Amino acid sequence: MTLEIKVPVLPESVADGLLLDWNKQPGDSISRDEVLVEVETDKVVLEVPAPEDGVVLELMAESGDTVTSGQVLATLKPGAVAESASAEPSSESAPSGDHEDPLMGPAVQRLVEEHGIDPTTITPTGPGGRLTKEDLLKFINSEVSSASDKPSTAPAQAKPSAPAPASAPAPASQAPGSREETREPMSRLRQTIATRLVQSQQTAALLTTFNEVDMGPVMELRNRYKEDFEKTHGTRLGFMSFFVKASVAALQKFPLVNAYIDGTDLVRHSYQDIGIAVSSPRGLVVPVLRNCEDMTFAGVESQIRAYGGQAKEGKINLSDLSGGTFTITNGGVFGSLLSTPIINPPQSAILGMHKIQDRPMAVNGEVAIRPMMYLALSYDHRIVDGKEAVQFLVTIKDMIEDPARLLLDC
Repeated sequence: MTLEIKVPVLPESVADGLLLDWNKQPGDSISRDEVLVEVETDKVVLEVPAPEDGVVLELMAESGDTVTSGQVLATLKPGAVAESASAEPSSESAPSGDHEDPLMGPAVQRLVEEHGIDPTTITPTGPGGRLTKEDLLKFINSEVSSASDKPSTAPAQAKPSAPAPASAPAPASQAPGSREETREPMSRLRQTIATRLVQSQQTAALLTTFNEVDMGPVMELRNRYKEDFEKTHGTRLGFMSFFVKASVAALQKFPLVNAYIDGTDLVRHSYQDIGIAVSSPRGLVVPVLRNCEDMTFAGVESQIRAYGGQAKEGKINLSDLSGGTFTITNGGVFGSLLSTPIINPPQSAILGMHKIQDRPMAVNGEVAIRPMMYLALSYDHRIVDGKEAVQFLVTIKDMIEDPARLLLDC
């Protein structure tokens, strides 16, 4: 009996995915739940695990192929054990005179062709003898380094080899100021980010309003209760929960900021699902906190922390990235002092937080040094008027500068 290993079921919003490098080859043993291959979609990277222990019989698609939901990727023989590797080394450990090209994915193949490199001169380290991008880059770097280490050891030989082909490593004199260019395909996630951001600027009447907020009251409250908060709830008290709760109050007060345009219709939401922009190794993702109006400070902090960990590991679920009625992004964690965030369509607004910086401020007629943060609200002027946008941002400012308002709902 054989088992078919298929592409996981993709949501309606995701049409297909890109098949990444295989971790196993035909004839290899694989354990239950061990990742056979990964599929990169527009939003996340999905792992395709083995359903049972067994041996991989056949791979039905190549790395770099576009695959769809439910498509058969490989077949597996459950319970089988891979044959002893002693019968195979004849091809794997053949002498260097056997110039058989190693296995490589489409991206690596393109780099090999662009650099004019003979792949048989590189030792592959990938699964099943596959040549990886890292193998190729290490080879290129080592060739450049070896050239720079031998500037004039063989002057007599350097002259006849002057008209070297373009595929040869660059001379040592060119290494420090090398103008070499490399090309690699954009990830599906980066392509989607690019498409959506351009779409946002082309289809919405974007405008940004700014304000600044004194973070002193929130910082004092946080410092006073952060230890008790962590002991009670098992999570740290950060600034994001204050801004989420303040945004909920502002969205309820100005519901058009929480709505969106669909054709000639105006769609309003009775709930507040707030997306939190999170940086991941593969790019920006925006997981959504559902029904924030019902969440506690601890619930917000715990969920954001969980999303942050999943983003770093590339394990956020597609369902966590869908929907959302409003978005918050915090460029301040990277040192941004001021920016104009771009809305996440079809939403109508996005709040940008920034770096907290001590600045001299006029307080009760005197100059005082206060921890200030610039806030930016980008909004779609087709649905939100300037007056509402300004008042929305002022509402958030008032609640952050007087956190008691968040408890008293005023």
